[in-house]
Amino acid sequence: MGVADRQDPDAELVGQALAADAAAFGQLYERHRERVYRLAYRFVHNKPDALDLCQEVFVRAFESLASFKRQSRFSTWLMRIASNTCVDHVRQAKVRRAGELDEGATGSDQRIPGGATPPDPARGPEQQEARAAIDAAIAQLSPEHRTVFVLHAVEGMTYQEVADAIECPIGTVMSRLHYARKRLQGLLAWLKKE
Repeated sequence: MGVADRQDPDAELVGQALAADAAAFGQLYERHRERVYRLAYRFVHNKPDALDLCQEVFVRAFESLASFKRQSRFSTWLMRIASNTCVDHVRQAKVRRAGELDEGATGSDQRIPGGATPPDPARGPEQQEARAAIDAAIAQLSPEHRTVFVLHAVEGMTYQEVADAIECPIGTVMSRLHYARKRLQGLLAWLKKE
């Protein structure tokens, strides 16, 4: 039993999944899929790609579950896989787009950054516009800064949990979060004026 097992609400299910209980891994999926999906959506801004990334995260988690050392919570370990998968996806997409441009391709990504969830008709147009502006601003952050911001500010993870999830010192998390907030303040300064 690992150090985090006494505090991890998923510890029993992880143990069962390691003993080849597919239903236990299914329960882990049900517990964490929304959180993984939200993180993926913040990176790709469209439902089909976010769903694909979510699926990829759980496939990777399933395949590497035996290597989970239980030194942190399962959710922290899973969010590490999710953030790495999302960052890799964004980097690969940039390389593909750069290659297309180098080859003289005229196509470009026509997606408009949107919210993490579909527009809610109950919200006023001003709230929907502000939400879209915030999401577009978050999309302009580097993958490293976006990951830290989303894990902390959106998902509510502590500095230590974020540091564990992205495998970096807590000081780096704090620095990246500070930079992300400053950048977002600059990008969203017009919202305060309205």
